[in-house]
Amino acid sequence: MTVVLEDLVSVRRTAMDLLARREHGRVELARKLRQRGACPEMIDTALDRLTEEGLLSESRYLESYIAYRAGSGYGPLRIREELNQRGLPRGDVEQALRECGFNWQERLEETWRRKYSGQLPHDVKERARQGRFLAHRGYSLEMIGRLLSGREFDD
Repeated sequence: MTVVLEDLVSVRRTAMDLLARREHGRVELARKLRQRGACPEMIDTALDRLTEEGLLSESRYLESYIAYRAGSGYGPLRIREELNQRGLPRGDVEQALRECGFNWQERLEETWRRKYSGQLPHDVKERARQGRFLAHRGYSLEMIGRLLSGREFDD
């Protein structure tokens, strides 16, 4: 069932309903409004007004998204790529990742402990398997190598 958004009030109301559920980026919100039948001019007008009123904020969206994905065990490389695919400016994404305050090495260790119960790999095949999992999650090879070689635990 597709609802066609024919006037500015309905476009704004729909945008606010979407924002009430969770933060959205401007590109993502515009896409959802287009899918619901709103014309581009009304979308731009409504989103500009929501931004002016502080109801739509890219920085809040970035902060929320990074916290959610990091809490799910994903690393900075994966989060960066996902945000870039969502149409957010690369500079804003980089700044948000720098300012998020997460210790990515600790997040890596937590993700690894949750998945592998803190068991260091006993052979090359197991090390490769664990490394692939952590790389897919978005952690750098340097961080993974340090963790899997046991150097992380020397502190």
